[in-house]
Amino acid sequence: MPKLPDDLATLKDDMVAFIEGHGMRRFPGYVDHEEVQTVMWKPGDDLDGWKDFVELAKASGSPFLTMDSWTLEKEELEGMIQRLSNAEFTSDEDLEDARWLRTYLGKTGFVQLGFAFQGVMMLYEGSTEWYDHYQRLIEVSEDFGGIAIDESGADDEV
Repeated sequence: MPKLPDDLATLKDDMVAFIEGHGMRRFPGYVDHEEVQTVMWKPGDDLDGWKDFVELAKASGSPFLTMDSWTLEKEELEGMIQRLSNAEFTSDEDLEDARWLRTYLGKTGFVQLGFAFQGVMMLYEGSTEWYDHYQRLIEVSEDFGGIAIDESGADDEV
């Protein structure tokens, strides 16, 4: 996957202009690839591979693309830091990594384009390295956020 810049806001703006330039519409929405049948676009080493994706959507007769993006907001990050601080099994390294993410407040870390074709959602996703790191920390904070892993006793009774 090509290395994207630390802020995808410009890429998002370029996507909007390119999509509209092709006479297509945008449907604001996130496609959860765990909920519907999807095929993920493989961009290879081409940073502009998303343009081929848009052109394919147009060639397939799709009148619109779904589009979503995500920007790191202070409240979200502070909430995650709080959960990590209160968790029993969080490492100091994870907590420090979460604090380090403050560098990216207000930056766009994820974009997604999609179109439906014959009952399948075709998806293009681009994310920054820090966004992928943020997602890992979210999983850690949700998995261990104050929840005891070993609740022995209830299942041990015969």
